[in-house]
Amino acid sequence: MNFAKLLKPGAVKVLTSASSKKRLLHDIGELAHNAYGLKAAAVVEALMTRESLGPTGVGHGVALPHARLEGLDNVLGAFVLLDKPIDFNAVDRQPVDIAFALFAPESAGVEHLKALALVSRTLRNASVCSKLRANPDPATLYAILTEAQATQAA
Repeated sequence: MNFAKLLKPGAVKVLTSASSKKRLLHDIGELAHNAYGLKAAAVVEALMTRESLGPTGVGHGVALPHARLEGLDNVLGAFVLLDKPIDFNAVDRQPVDIAFALFAPESAGVEHLKALALVSRTLRNASVCSKLRANPDPATLYAILTEAQATQAA
């Protein structure tokens, strides 16, 4: 599992308008639609259903919303950097400004877990998060994410 397989450059966005968790999940749905052709409403519904089980704000300003979707063949990702942090009911009660959403096939087992572990491990790295927060350009954000994985693997 690697970021280049999981995330395409068109699925990286900087948001200036997200004012709430619900708004962010809607923006992620639109991003997934534009980048992968997924149905935005289905993405939002799946993410909201997953959030109702427990918040996916993992701490240190990072959220990892994820859901299983019908019709997918492989795990896909979407990365969002927010210009203003929002409340996400994170475990450490800190507002979130980095969100990496994962969408997995309904039948995905280990691939979904591998993708979640990859993203979680990468975004636990304070240096990576600092670089992401300092570079509000989608192409640069994509490069940081793919480079971070290569550095970690070395």
